[in-house]
Amino acid sequence: MKQSPLQIARSWYMPKIPTIFQTHVDIVEQTFIEPNNDKEQIQDIFPYTYGQPLIKFKAGKSKEYPQINVGVILSGGQAPGGHNVISGLFDGLKRLNPANRLFGFIGGPGGMVAHNYTELTKEIVDAYRNTGGFDIIGSDRTKLETKEQFDKCIEICKQLNITAIVIVGGDDSNTNACVLAEYFKQKITGIQVIGCPKTIDGDLKNEYIETSFGFDTACKVYSELIGNIQRDAASSKKYWHFIRLMGRTASHITLECALMSQPNITIISEEVAEKNMTLADVVDDIVRVIIDRGNAGKNYGTVLIPEGLIEFIPAFKKLINALNNLLAHNNEEFSALKTPDEQREYIKGSLNTDNLAIFRSLPIGIAQQLTRQRDPHGNIQVSLIETEELLIEMVAKRLAQLKAEGIYKGKFAAIPHFFGYEGRCAIPSNFDADYTYTLGYTSALLIANNKTGYMAAVQKLSEPATQWQPIGVPITMLMNMEMRNGKMKPVIKKTLVDLEKAPFKYLESKRRKWAANHSNFVYPGPIQYFGPSEVCDQPTNTLLLEHNKSL
Repeated sequence: MKQSPLQIARSWYMPKIPTIFQTHVDIVEQTFIEPNNDKEQIQDIFPYTYGQPLIKFKAGKSKEYPQINVGVILSGGQAPGGHNVISGLFDGLKRLNPANRLFGFIGGPGGMVAHNYTELTKEIVDAYRNTGGFDIIGSDRTKLETKEQFDKCIEICKQLNITAIVIVGGDDSNTNACVLAEYFKQKITGIQVIGCPKTIDGDLKNEYIETSFGFDTACKVYSELIGNIQRDAASSKKYWHFIRLMGRTASHITLECALMSQPNITIISEEVAEKNMTLADVVDDIVRVIIDRGNAGKNYGTVLIPEGLIEFIPAFKKLINALNNLLAHNNEEFSALKTPDEQREYIKGSLNTDNLAIFRSLPIGIAQQLTRQRDPHGNIQVSLIETEELLIEMVAKRLAQLKAEGIYKGKFAAIPHFFGYEGRCAIPSNFDADYTYTLGYTSALLIANNKTGYMAAVQKLSEPATQWQPIGVPITMLMNMEMRNGKMKPVIKKTLVDLEKAPFKYLESKRRKWAANHSNFVYPGPIQYFGPSEVCDQPTNTLLLEHNKSL
């Protein structure tokens, strides 16, 4: 396989790791910390793995470790740095005992159930160091939740003499890891399970997990593109760019990209929900900025939009729930209608007054998307709705009205964008390369110390990598009970943007200034891998602000 010069150069990069890992280490068990919510239910569901202590590390003496075989799974969507989790895990295992072996299950959790695997040798691992993507072994979204699946996993572990599994994934995947660890311990299999926090969306974070891996790289990729667009906007001076960014359940990516690029308008879904805003309110906020700039002769700018915005608008959420219910109970009758117009009229005749008013306010194309894009369960796939197109059309309509009234004197032309897959498999930034390698190495040490039902994590991430503090977090302490597919189930709670925390407060304090003047645009440029630390190794602005550091 031919490699680019950058790929070749990156293969020689040795990730920076915490100083504590440059010597022999022992674990230090901290006091047990209970989950914040649903303690009794969580304890009832996980009696064998509940009540474990937080794990920290300290310098220790050299010791001999028995030879072990370990399996690794990449689960869910891709995120930059997954290959370095495997590299750190591989190197950590080999340092503990050169005879240790690592097996990768091909195609995610489904590969483990199907007994599809390969041994990850030095030659294979070396070819993927510091690269993006999950293609070393692939991934899928299979949920491990049935006894049949668990028993198939036990079967392949016994066949390969595997005594530990590392699952690299997001909140759902780490919930799977917790369930699997509980089952293995209940059955006295001797198989450990360790999780690693991954998702570019940034919503797997809490007081123990400061950020999920891939978030840093994805935000830097998107911010480069936003900066390029802003430079073009400031040059041509004739377009408004509406940019939708990945992040359905939380607006962390949009917030971080705003902090990096300083656009004219940034919509934060959590703020929209908190203020009980309607879609018309969101449009009016955008229109106000466009009018002020247009009347001053600035007919251009940028608007950042989180992917999941629509689901955070209370009135729109009610409409979606009503449509899901309608289509679930009348799918056969609805599907028999031959034209979009017939389908639209059918829906209009089935909605209550409030939902009908919202539905009628939508452009025809968006209204059609609401019924055409459905998942296997029959629910509307809101993330596929082209929110940027919806806002452009509604803003243009409102501006035309205001222009006729003499209130708006500018010109409005808009271009839509969606940045999603562009960031998921990028070559990881130095931060993510270092962070993921450390997560893999931490996983090896947790395995060596016979821990199960833990997630590898790293704290003090706003400091240089040598000062980072690796820890092991019992996954049960991150759980709460939520309704999933009509049943209450234990899951790791997604973390939304906190409107009281420093990152949002900083955005809030700068909004008016950024809205008014294009000279505030920032052009982050491409990710830098070689050069001074202040250029190459910086964490996200979100992390810096959360740790009370100035931008």
